[in-house]
Amino acid sequence: MFKLIVIGTSLGGLHALQVLLNLLPKSFPVPVAIVQHRHKGSDEILRALLQNYSRLIVKETQDKEDILPGFVYLAPANYHLLVEDGGIAPCPHFALSIDDPVTYARPSIDVLFETAADVYAQKVIGVLLTGANYDGVQGMTRIKARGGKTLVEDPSTAFCPIMPEAAITAGVVDKILPLVGIADFLVKICQF
Repeated sequence: MFKLIVIGTSLGGLHALQVLLNLLPKSFPVPVAIVQHRHKGSDEILRALLQNYSRLIVKETQDKEDILPGFVYLAPANYHLLVEDGGIAPCPHFALSIDDPVTYARPSIDVLFETAADVYAQKVIGVLLTGANYDGVQGMTRIKARGGKTLVEDPSTAFCPIMPEAAITAGVVDKILPLVGIADFLVKICQF
């Protein structure tokens, strides 16, 4: 049973996220965490735009926030989003960091994906969508190495194919799907 879906995207990501989130049902049982590369001074407009397309609750993540189903968690502008083990707490939670950019980005897809893999191992799904750099490839590598599931948007449907192509070239992708097929696949593999 999967416990978390992590999604990374960059150039062209707003449209890709709108399509994907619009196709997830209100009853979707697995929490979703998203890193979308964006300007460090951007406000909550991304959250508001995505909420218009999502039946799940879209929110900007707070530091030390529990990870719960029914939510889509966005990495805030200019913060890395990490997953931390619950330790003595009842469940894993998110953490925010202002550490240096990774692959020229903060938030970094790699940071979210790697920490999610460390905490959830085979119970995490990594999804890499459209984007113009290589952020996410190392994170996908970690997810695959820990037994999680990895999938990318088919480069032919991506606004910018560089990011999914990089993961495919690295040999760390379990499934390649057109953008409109990703939500259906997630629904199928996340049913109890």
